[in-house]
Amino acid sequence: MIELDVLAWAVLACGALLAGFAKTALPGAGTLCVAIFAAVLPARESTGALLVLLIVGDLFAVWMYRHDVDWRTLRRLVPGVLAGMVVGAVFLGASTDDVVRRVIGTILLALLGFALWQRRAKARSAAVASPSRAAGYGYGTLGGFTTMVANAGGPVMSLYLLSMRLPVKAFLGTTAYFFFAVNLAKLPFQIGLGLLDAQIFAISAALVPLVVVGAFAGRWLATRISQRFFEVAVLVLTGVGAANLLI
Repeated sequence: MIELDVLAWAVLACGALLAGFAKTALPGAGTLCVAIFAAVLPARESTGALLVLLIVGDLFAVWMYRHDVDWRTLRRLVPGVLAGMVVGAVFLGASTDDVVRRVIGTILLALLGFALWQRRAKARSAAVASPSRAAGYGYGTLGGFTTMVANAGGPVMSLYLLSMRLPVKAFLGTTAYFFFAVNLAKLPFQIGLGLLDAQIFAISAALVPLVVVGAFAGRWLATRISQRFFEVAVLVLTGVGAANLLI
């Protein structure tokens, strides 16, 4: 039985607000939600609690950005994501909380370093190519793996979509549809692994209204944010989230 005091509920409430905000404004902030929930709940069970809230946020993001989707990019990611989710489910069932955190943090920092190098190379030469189909498979696999084991696929996908140079709304719309499908597919795995039971679901249900508030706040900001600020914020939040997982 998980017992939560007032402070714990307050921390979870902040995480729920941030989860909604991340879905409709700054996807990189999603990794901070992972750290917040893992700080209050048992790390493995926290993934189940957060998953419910992420699906609620996905529903609002899909509705808000239903006309801004790059379907070609989504189709390219599907094979790798499915493979990564299967590997992630096996890894999650066999690993401890500390191992999960450190593996995900290391992957994110490595990808962040690659993304920064890629952006610098593009700034120096317009001849640098866009990500190949193989890169899409690779990012898809890592995205499926990280989202399965720690709900931390957002930064991986953010780095890939940043490399595609998508406008803010197309970025958010593509991310929304991608994670709505992925998170729904994760539900049976989470339930089967015992990470989403009646108690965890009840905790999540109590936090749903805050996700809705965060989603509408994020939508308001997304219509006013510049492309450059958006890209920099995603990179910074990815780095902060990765560091939190390694601490």
